[in-house]
Amino acid sequence: MSAVLETCGLTKTFGGLTAVDDVSFTLAKAELLALIGPNGAGKSTCFNMLMGQLAPSAGEVLLAGAPITGLSPRQIWRKGVGRTFQITATYSSMTVIENVQMALLSHHGEVFRFLTFAHRMHREEALALLDMVGMAEQADRHCAVLAYGDLKRMELAIALAHEPQLLLMDEPTAGMAPRERIALMELTAKIVADRGVSVLFTEHDMDVVFAHAHRIMVLNRGALIAEGSAAEIRGNPLVQEVYLGGGTVFGAEETAHA
Repeated sequence: MSAVLETCGLTKTFGGLTAVDDVSFTLAKAELLALIGPNGAGKSTCFNMLMGQLAPSAGEVLLAGAPITGLSPRQIWRKGVGRTFQITATYSSMTVIENVQMALLSHHGEVFRFLTFAHRMHREEALALLDMVGMAEQADRHCAVLAYGDLKRMELAIALAHEPQLLLMDEPTAGMAPRERIALMELTAKIVADRGVSVLFTEHDMDVVFAHAHRIMVLNRGALIAEGSAAEIRGNPLVQEVYLGGGTVFGAEETAHA
């Protein structure tokens, strides 16, 4: 069976700078895969190529064995790839459930046909998604008054509205309190197990990574330097030297984040 996601020699250059350097990896069905590394290591650039926001300078991206390199973000989304962002992107003037309903309308191709009646459509489906992420009781609250952790959970419900086979989560716990981080990643792990969604996520909190990732990849200066289980990454001498041990390659700022 083909991997859900596969990259082959993925590379991105900006002038004389190589931001992502010959990155190749696979992501299996129902796998929770972490991509870690310092600010500037190329994680977000890699995500932007996977989702079509950036065109690779070289290499290929395959989704379920089919090439998606060069497709637009919307075309890739239509093929079953969802994404959450470091900073939540929601309609603050709408209620929680209305945000999810808008995502469902887009999924069903009904945004422009029924926009006037959007608040009446797919309500039960939206409530089921909100219940999945523990937000059903806040369905009719306006997003502008939500705590940041609740916004993150709502964003996850929006991403799941399209029934993705692959979910890209860029710094999913950024800006959250430690307890909220743990709760969000426990929820993500449960969704992976229950729905068979494959998840690739970036993260600075190593407690979150080691507790929940099935497998971990380490990116340094645009290149993958290690890949394996939490135990293997903890014990990898190169990772210890340049990252986990606070070495000079990744710098003091990244050590503080970790």
